[in-house]
Amino acid sequence: MSASHYRRETCRLCDSKNLELVIQPAATPPGDRYVAAEALDKVQETYPLDVFFCQDCGLLQLIDVVDPDILYGNYIYTTSISLGLVEHFRQYAIDVLQRINPPASALVIDIGSNDGTILRHFQDRGMRVLGVEPAAHIAQKATESGIETLATFFNPEVASEIKQKYGAATIITANNVFANIDDLPNTLEGIRHLLAPDGVFVMETGYCADTIRNDVFDNIYHEHLTYFNVKPLESFFRRHDMELIHVDHVATKGGSIRCTAQLKGGSRPVSPSVKAMIDAEVRLGMDRATPYLEFAAKIQGVKEQLLDLLKDLKAQGKTIAGYGASVGVTTLLYYFELSELLSFLVDDNPIRHDLFSPGHHIPVLPSQELYERKPDYVLILAWRYAEPIMSKHQAYLAQGGHFIQFLPELKVI
Repeated sequence: MSASHYRRETCRLCDSKNLELVIQPAATPPGDRYVAAEALDKVQETYPLDVFFCQDCGLLQLIDVVDPDILYGNYIYTTSISLGLVEHFRQYAIDVLQRINPPASALVIDIGSNDGTILRHFQDRGMRVLGVEPAAHIAQKATESGIETLATFFNPEVASEIKQKYGAATIITANNVFANIDDLPNTLEGIRHLLAPDGVFVMETGYCADTIRNDVFDNIYHEHLTYFNVKPLESFFRRHDMELIHVDHVATKGGSIRCTAQLKGGSRPVSPSVKAMIDAEVRLGMDRATPYLEFAAKIQGVKEQLLDLLKDLKAQGKTIAGYGASVGVTTLLYYFELSELLSFLVDDNPIRHDLFSPGHHIPVLPSQELYERKPDYVLILAWRYAEPIMSKHQAYLAQGGHFIQFLPELKVI
C-alpha cells in the first residue's frame, strides 16, 4: 500500500467481499513506463498484480488500483500503430451503423478515444463525433487531426457537460477501456445520463474466457483492472437499469467481446447471442475458480521449462535478445524472471527505441539491431505476433539465428 495505489476490498461489479486469489504474477512497475537514459537513476515503484475471482458474480479482477495519473499521465500507446486495429475499427463502425441505423448527423461519443481511429470511421459516414481521452497529448493530436477530443476522464459530471453542449448521444462506444476503469458504476451512470432514449452503448473488451483458453498471460497488467465474461457483465448492466442486448465474439487482442446495451425497457429486442455466450461460459466452468487456478499452474509450468532452456543457453555462452517492448512484456519479464537472461530488447515501435524496460532497465533497440548485434537467440515476447515477426526476419534465421517461442508452448526455430 502506498499513496500512489490502494487495495479495494470488494468486487468491482457486485460489491461482494467474497474474493479468492487465483493468479499471482510478480509485482511490477507500471508496464508502460519505459525509461529514458537520463532517468535511469530514479527508482520505479512496483505494485501487486494479484488476480482475484468473485465467488458471487464470477468476475475476475485486480484489486490493487494504481493512481490513473501514474498510469496514463505519459501514456504513449496509439491505436493506429497496433497491427490490424485500423481495419478492425473500420468494420466495427460499419457493423454498428448497420445494426443501429442512426439518423444522419447523430452524435457518436467514444470514451477512451485515444487517437480517434474509430471516430474517424464514424465521421466518414456522416456522424457527428466527440472523443473523451485522458492522455492530454494524445487528445490534442486527435483534435488537431480533425477529431474533437476532450482531454479528461469520463464521469457523470463530464457527461452532463457534454449533453448540455452537444446533446444526447445516439451511440456511445468504449473500446479496450472498460477493463481499465475502477469505478464502473460511476462510469455507467454517466453513460446512462448521456444516452438518447433510443441510443446504445457499445463496448469492446478482452474476453476473459479467451484470455484463459489462449494463454494470454501478458494481458494481465495494472491498466487491466477487470477481465470480463458475459455473465457478470449481463447482471451488472441489469443492476444499473440497462440491458445487454447483443454480444459479438471477435478475434482482436487474443479474443474479445463486443457488447451492445441499451437503457432498461429500450425498443430493441435481446438477441439470442447473450444467452448463448453465457451458456457457453457456464459449460467451460468460467463461473467457478477452478479454470483460473489451472491457468496459473499451467503458466508456472511454462516458466520452469523456459528458464531451464534459457539458463542452459547462457551457460553455453549464447546471447539472447527479446522481441517486443509492450506494456504486457513487462508482466512477462518480471514473472518469467528474464532480466538477467536477455542482453537487449527490440521493438518495431519507434517510440520505444533508445528507452529502457520498466524496473529492469533492459535497453530497447530497433529490430534492425538483430543484424548488427547478431544475438544467437531471440525470445519472442510479442508471442501473438510470432508468425509475422519470423516472416519479417527470415534473413536473421538465414544468418544462423534462432527464434524461441514460449507461449502457448515452448519451441525453438
